[in-house]
Amino acid sequence: MSKSYGTLDASYRAAGELAGISKLVDAFYDYMQELPEARGIRAMHPEDLTESRTKLTYFLSGWLGGPRLYKEHYGSIAIPRAHSHLAIGAAERDAWMLCMEHALDEQDYDKDFKRYMLEQLYVPAERCRQACAVSRRDN
Repeated sequence: MSKSYGTLDASYRAAGELAGISKLVDAFYDYMQELPEARGIRAMHPEDLTESRTKLTYFLSGWLGGPRLYKEHYGSIAIPRAHSHLAIGAAERDAWMLCMEHALDEQDYDKDFKRYMLEQLYVPAERCRQACAVSRRDN
């Protein structure tokens, strides 16, 4: 695996910059709508996914070392806290990851970068699950 992923804008460039990230996000949400395993997480989103697609694209841009578009357009975000009101458990986390795995498979990315992305994206996905568990426990 390239040691440059996660350094400066290496991941952003490996993802194809904004156009590549947009393509990944579109595939991700397409799988969310198609996969039976994703019905629960799809129901957590608005019917019109336009803003969800934009927000994830902008978030991933900055997260991958590119322009911090999410912050520019929406302000700062703490992903786990922003999702803590939802009922995200292991099944929902895994469904999200499954959609992302399928979306990554469609991309013309290096296989090492695809593996890197899945490993890295698991971290915020798991933190969302943990934040939701704490939120449910506190209520």
